[in-house]
Amino acid sequence: MSLDTTPSDSAHRPQQATADEIRRRLEHERATRLTQLRALAEAGEEAEAEQLMSGQKETLERVLKEIDAAFARVEAGGYGTCQGCDRPIPGERLEILPYARYCVPCQRATT
Repeated sequence: MSLDTTPSDSAHRPQQATADEIRRRLEHERATRLTQLRALAEAGEEAEAEQLMSGQKETLERVLKEIDAAFARVEAGGYGTCQGCDRPIPGERLEILPYARYCVPCQRATT
């Protein structure tokens, strides 16, 4: 490839990763979040710490639901497709956030 050409769109598609690779990434994300939840549960119960941990726990539980939804998209064949614009989510985004439902522009529009 020369310096003045751009990589093809297919080079950035999440479909380049196999379903098994995607599942492994999602399993890793799930295991990480479950470990964090266990650590929060084992932490002390001081009022201030409990409030902080409650917010963290809610965030972790929300992310776990997103991971489960991503597993469902893998099984249904919709993984890697933006739920806002129906275009492929860039592979770089899925590498960072394997449970992403939206491309960056659509994510910004939803928040």
